[in-house]
Amino acid sequence: MDISNLSENHTKLISYMEDAGYSWDYVDKFKREIKRILNLAESGKVSTYADVRREYEQAGFSRTVQRNNRVIITAIEQFDLFGRYPDGTLRCLPKASRRLLCDKYKAIIDYYVEAETKRGKKGSTIQVQSNSASMFLLELQNSGAERLEDVTEKNVLNIFVADDGTRRRGYASKFQVEAVLKACIPQYPECERLLAFLPAFRARRKNIQYLTPEEVSKIKAVLSDDTSVLPLRDKAIGLFAFYTGLRGCDISSLTMDAIDWENDLLIINQQQKTGVPLILPLSAKVGNAIWDYIQVERMKTDCKYVFLSRNRPFGRIKGGPTASTIAARIMKAAGIRQKSGDRKGFHLFRHHLATKLLGNGIQRPVISGIIGHTSPKSLDDYLSSDFPHLKECAVSIELFPVAEEVFAI
Repeated sequence: MDISNLSENHTKLISYMEDAGYSWDYVDKFKREIKRILNLAESGKVSTYADVRREYEQAGFSRTVQRNNRVIITAIEQFDLFGRYPDGTLRCLPKASRRLLCDKYKAIIDYYVEAETKRGKKGSTIQVQSNSASMFLLELQNSGAERLEDVTEKNVLNIFVADDGTRRRGYASKFQVEAVLKACIPQYPECERLLAFLPAFRARRKNIQYLTPEEVSKIKAVLSDDTSVLPLRDKAIGLFAFYTGLRGCDISSLTMDAIDWENDLLIINQQQKTGVPLILPLSAKVGNAIWDYIQVERMKTDCKYVFLSRNRPFGRIKGGPTASTIAARIMKAAGIRQKSGDRKGFHLFRHHLATKLLGNGIQRPVISGIIGHTSPKSLDDYLSSDFPHLKECAVSIELFPVAEEVFAI
């Protein structure tokens, strides 16, 4: 791993962040992470930034710690390899692996990008899948297989499973690589052989937690309480998520011109996940909360985004980390979901809206349109808590022999 550029120029990154007004503790995290990367590279323990990230995974840190460290490592990587400075947004750009690929592997990625772009696949999906495939091919290359013909089953399995049987990568990574290999078969038939080498990981689906009626009442109360400890920004975002079901990434990307105050409409030209437009009614409760935030609490700035960070440089909030923090803060203020493992994200609000509409008999295509799904089938995961209709499917157990003690109190 070539660390000469980072070693010589990392002070420029730190100076930039200090001048831009980043908090002292955040800058200090960058300093400590840079020092750690330099030490790991000098000792020969890592050869790529992907290895640096994997060090945290193998150390057994919590998912939150791993996620926060990935943000910092990615920012350092972008500065080191491309000269990009942090701008307050999380970039999904682990393109360094593509740059390090040999010409034959680069050609595979280039073919995939061109072919899927022509087919109409969403740009962000192409980016994520090509990045995963680039890292996959880079690891094959580093193992000595610089052509598809040289790749063995052991080469592929070593990328996903360690020698002791523990997983190095999961189903999501395998899924992304699989998509690229399938798309490249017409030009590179050898990709079909590699597909057979991929491990048979299965997608794990957990039971989706849902909001109980008591929790819903407490959330509504804390978001409407003028004496609540929550700042106006968090109240507005909470009401926005609760009554519209918008994803956190779409809330963070909301711009001032997306709100049609005269017609009480919310107009999103392109959703972050699906890329399709969305128009929703803007209720008085939500609109008033946003207006209060803009007039009273929002920093006076030319930034086009509605919801801004509360610390310098006052850019847009991040759809993932910041939205999750705000959701957890709302749950804490409402006095709910404080046990370890309790789900606290805004997806609960989205899930509540969908199941509420399902329970009231709203047609699935209508619900899909409201919450921004591109297919009504996307609602299948929400059916598990559609209790009004699930009860209609209940079967009587009167004809089955059941011991009396089963029903004993």
